[in-house]
Amino acid sequence: MKFKAFLTDNGVSLLEKRFLPALDKMGRTCHLYLTRDHAIFLHNLLNGDGVQCIAQFRKEALFDDYRISSQNDDRIAFAIDLSLLQRALRSVIAIYAEFSGSHSGASVSNRLQIKLVKKLPPHSQQPTPFLTFETKGYKSAVVQDVPISKPLSRSDVLELQAALEIAQDLPRTLVQVPDMNQLQNFVDRMKHVGDLLNVSITKYGDLHLQISTTLITLGAEFRKLSVIGEQSEIPVGERDLSAQSRTQKAVERGDAMTVQVSVKHFAKSLQCHLAKPDCAFYGIAAQGACLTVIFQFFIPGTRQRDKSISLHCRLPVLDPGAS
Repeated sequence: MKFKAFLTDNGVSLLEKRFLPALDKMGRTCHLYLTRDHAIFLHNLLNGDGVQCIAQFRKEALFDDYRISSQNDDRIAFAIDLSLLQRALRSVIAIYAEFSGSHSGASVSNRLQIKLVKKLPPHSQQPTPFLTFETKGYKSAVVQDVPISKPLSRSDVLELQAALEIAQDLPRTLVQVPDMNQLQNFVDRMKHVGDLLNVSITKYGDLHLQISTTLITLGAEFRKLSVIGEQSEIPVGERDLSAQSRTQKAVERGDAMTVQVSVKHFAKSLQCHLAKPDCAFYGIAAQGACLTVIFQFFIPGTRQRDKSISLHCRLPVLDPGAS
């Protein structure tokens, strides 16, 4: 199997300044899944434990001269330590910046290459796979090797692909939360109250969060949010009811779903704000299987969705929920 490509300036910026810091908060180790058209970072898709996180990039969003080949239908997947990946990328970026600054105005080409290699580590007789970054700087050259796991077998790649397809199923109703800071502030307060969070989403654009203990109940509600997918109108007679009453009636009528998730999981998913998304959508999967958070990115300078980048999380539920 072979993989080789050149990181673009935009790709370097996306990874180093936005996505790798966000993904590292989700978990130190993830799978990097490379196909003919995409590079995908995947957390917890095979073991199913904890928050699942999927960051997917079209190859053009990160790379130039992208080349991949394998016997698994040109698909390669392996586990990688994100902190080591960040460290290696920053090191070669420093040399790259030094080279570019020293040759400003000169017709000198310098490119940052990334490739899969096998090398023989010191005191070892077994070749080890690495993801290697290579660039040449002024008066210096740098090669950074990031150790990776043995590439996944054909059966494991098929299992990863199947899990990815399942994880990309969208809830029937999604509500848009334009201000992630409000959610973050609420969760920061909730972390000291309890461990379990009830999340309710209605088809008429309400997102209701509540945490309860024997001593205290703390809640927050976001109303009249934009809705994508299945929608309905709130009955006139219910508009002035309390949040709990409205939610309960909506659930009984089939216009809302409620699930219970871990406060820690919910707080961890909010760390995706480090990737600087433009907005976020929340939804509950069919039969209350999970809470889905979809982060959306716009083409810079526009309000049009950037289809070359996607990021979403799936939070496991601690209660089967109600529908």
